[in-house]
Amino acid sequence: MKTDNGQYIAIASSPNKQITRTVLSNGIVVLVTENPAADIVAARIFVKAGSCREAAQQSGLVHLLSSVLTKGTQHLSSLEIAQQVESVGASLGTDAAADYFLLSLKTVSSDFLEILALAAEILRSPSFPELEVELERRWLMQNIRSQQEQPFTIAFDQLRQAMYQNHPYAPSALGTEVTVANLRRDDLIGYHQTYFRPDNLVVSITGRISATAAVAAIEKVFGDWQNPTTPIPELQLPHIEPQPYQINKPQPTQQSIVMLGYLAPSVQQSDYVALKLLSTYLGNGLSSRLFVELREKRGLAYDVSAFYPTRQGIAPFVVYIGTAPENTAIALEGLRTEVELLCTQPLEEYALQAAKNKILGQYALSKQTNAQIAQAYGWYEALGLGIAFDTQFQQQIAAVTAQQLQQAACRYFLDPYISIVGPEEAISVI
Repeated sequence: MKTDNGQYIAIASSPNKQITRTVLSNGIVVLVTENPAADIVAARIFVKAGSCREAAQQSGLVHLLSSVLTKGTQHLSSLEIAQQVESVGASLGTDAAADYFLLSLKTVSSDFLEILALAAEILRSPSFPELEVELERRWLMQNIRSQQEQPFTIAFDQLRQAMYQNHPYAPSALGTEVTVANLRRDDLIGYHQTYFRPDNLVVSITGRISATAAVAAIEKVFGDWQNPTTPIPELQLPHIEPQPYQINKPQPTQQSIVMLGYLAPSVQQSDYVALKLLSTYLGNGLSSRLFVELREKRGLAYDVSAFYPTRQGIAPFVVYIGTAPENTAIALEGLRTEVELLCTQPLEEYALQAAKNKILGQYALSKQTNAQIAQAYGWYEALGLGIAFDTQFQQQIAAVTAQQLQQAACRYFLDPYISIVGPEEAISVI
């Protein structure tokens, strides 16, 4: 429905919740979930641009931008921003991911408009002070050096590089020492001017506030923000030609890290739900298949798990194990065996139902607070899924069959990329 002032309004329902979706005349999408249980309002402001929009030679740019954005505006210093937030006991922060940039805030309802106005100023007119940029750039380079001392990080970085080749998902979100060393204030300004614009924004609000009041607040602080005349640059993602191979990196560590990686569906693809359930079955918790078989029964693992992050593009499905160096070869064999069993043996009904119960229970628990609810619905909208995805995901998990899981496993778990980090004497023979 279109109103007289150019807003487009839709109402959607999810179990126990009603979400109002409004599109302002300048293109900002506003989602409001009323929750009067506590006098708290949380908001998540998504910019639909993350590290996947960085040029290869500017890897780490969005992470640096997230660190510097709150360090000053055209009218406020870093200290003044901090004082304004802390004086009312609110919270405000930023984060960056592969597919989006995020500004988060939380406050009591009486202070919401004040903190929202501050967030709007930070988003619209950051000053990127030169000294703050340099300080945060140095901190980021130190963080990169620290990460490169962690065997897990080394193993995952080289696995990701092998899987994604020249795709924007290949680099670490932190960047490299080389790319970060070359980043400058003008790079931050250029990225901000290109992607921080009303028609690229999703604002998700949850708490003790009506949809009418929330939309009015957004109109007040963002309504006069005009879009540039140039369109948002189209994201051109390169085709990935699967070429699985093994990378061994000698490292003087007390344990070996063994990882298997598979190119897997994006969140928009039909097999996403099946693989999300398989990730839970394989590696989520002390009752997971990998934990029981490789740690409890065989004593091979210090740590063992699986993860399958939600991505707008092709996602990595990863299983890994941390093991004693002398067990590196047998741990690799064990991991491969457990994954390959998914293609040859359908899950028994009790195992399938247990995995469904686990993922649906954890999903429900992940949306208990206002901040979590605002995050979930804003994230769905930013990824192009829409707020109906909340209900659809749960229904699809409940409906998936063992046969569908086996078919999905056979489509994606054929030949893994392998990344191994450990003592040279342990990995040189593998």
